[in-house]
Amino acid sequence: MEWLYNLFMSNSVAHVVFTLALVITLGVMLSRIKIAGISFGVTWILFVGIAAGHFGMTIEHETLHFIKEFGLILFVFSIGLQVGPGFFSSFKEGGVKMVGCAATVVLLGCLTTYIIHLVTGTPLPTMVGVMSGAVTNTPGLGAAQQAYADATGITDPTIALGYAVAYPLGVVGIILSLIAVRFITRVNFKEEDKALEAMKSEHSNVMRLSVEFTNGALENQSVAHIRDLINRSFVIARIMDHNGVIRIADGTSTLKVGDKIRVVCSPDDREAVIAFFGQEIEMTKEEWGVTSDNQRQLVSRRIVITKREINGKKLSDLRLRTKYGINITRINRAGIDLIPYQGMELQMGDKITVVGDEKAIDQVANVLGNSMKKLNEPQLLTIFIGIALGVLLGSIPLMEIPQPVKLGLAGGPLIIAILIGRYGPHFHLVTYTTMSANLMLREVGLALFLAAVGIGAGDGFIDAIVGGGYRWILYGFIITVVPLLIVGLFARLKLKMNYYTLMGLMSGSVTDPPALGYANSTAGNDMPAVGYATVYPVVMFLRVLTAQLLILMAA
Repeated sequence: MEWLYNLFMSNSVAHVVFTLALVITLGVMLSRIKIAGISFGVTWILFVGIAAGHFGMTIEHETLHFIKEFGLILFVFSIGLQVGPGFFSSFKEGGVKMVGCAATVVLLGCLTTYIIHLVTGTPLPTMVGVMSGAVTNTPGLGAAQQAYADATGITDPTIALGYAVAYPLGVVGIILSLIAVRFITRVNFKEEDKALEAMKSEHSNVMRLSVEFTNGALENQSVAHIRDLINRSFVIARIMDHNGVIRIADGTSTLKVGDKIRVVCSPDDREAVIAFFGQEIEMTKEEWGVTSDNQRQLVSRRIVITKREINGKKLSDLRLRTKYGINITRINRAGIDLIPYQGMELQMGDKITVVGDEKAIDQVANVLGNSMKKLNEPQLLTIFIGIALGVLLGSIPLMEIPQPVKLGLAGGPLIIAILIGRYGPHFHLVTYTTMSANLMLREVGLALFLAAVGIGAGDGFIDAIVGGGYRWILYGFIITVVPLLIVGLFARLKLKMNYYTLMGLMSGSVTDPPALGYANSTAGNDMPAVGYATVYPVVMFLRVLTAQLLILMAA
């Protein structure tokens, strides 16, 4: 039975793989357990890892460190790639407010840490380790250890020990804070869903209008000329003359008084478009469907771009209106409707709404691809180029105080993933991934990260608690919960923030992947991920910076 002992206790490759697989398996099984209707989800992997580490199923430090960091990179990169296309628009819509709230959580955490240090007499370096564990911020821990060693010439093991002791309850405390805000403010998920839909409608980039053209000063002018005059973003999809004949509009189409036009524009431009053309009227989709030119039915259909050669090309390069007599009324990208313009760069996965007859639309579909099977192919080139660039960015020293502050192996890949998700097609990178592929990458990364952290913290965990470290657990819990509750309740009650977004903000303000995993599973939508990604880069920088500043105060 020596082979079985070696499998459980040796440092072989088989032992590493077996240990990780066993910890993750048991953690996932336990994640299905609900207490009072609440489950901590994949956070159970962390606790199983601690148990495994305590009973001797450890992994060599360098190997464990690689698994932890690589898992974290996979997790944050998949998040960034998913939210990238809509990240900047979400930042404009309340992003500054969210970053301000997250920065307040960081500052309140530092203040709470320093107050506990003064009241209890616990050494400040130890408290910085406890703070890093309480907010589950590994880069902050590394920065604190390095700053202390450089300032004093020695190492302080209590920094890492404080981190290990505070980390597990820190994860629990973050999730409990999310739950507490939910019950204190009496969140109703049905109402949140309705509010979210209303918010999406309010901030929708596209709306469709039926307008009767009455502006005689512009009669017989082309659509292209009128667009230049009004200097607004809109598309005239169809024109109905006074005889009821409907034709597809393009830049050369002219308008006459009495024509009815189908206009696609942004909500911000609605009033200007109506005032410029005439008056809004009510017309159904069916009324816009028949053309008397050839008695054929005009069809509106969504076509998905799945050909690689289309990725990154401008709409004007394809000349679809000229060649096929169709009109493109809107483009849906990552769930957001956009008004098309000739200089717009197309991306793999874009859904284009095309108006025209059946034969023309079939021809356009052939040009653009419209094959969902091709979208299922994994885009490994984009993923690993992005990870390499992310690690490079995360390794660049941003400032010295006296130690270099870096974005690290989490912040760098996240930022690069967001940028690739938004601008990748400009460089002919295919950034589209199916939701199932993204979720698989994300969950595998999170599971590896949690298992590695748990196994690493398990060795010596009980000894640290018995030796007086049990008090650090309480200190860490206070550091975790107090700032989150203060800011969470303020954002919910005063700022009226949607609870789904708030969960992402709170998870991001403590850079905690398990909390985000819990928030995503609770919400059932991408709003927590968007909130997390919005605040994460700034928070990561502040966590590293404040950890070093507190250490320098102690030195």
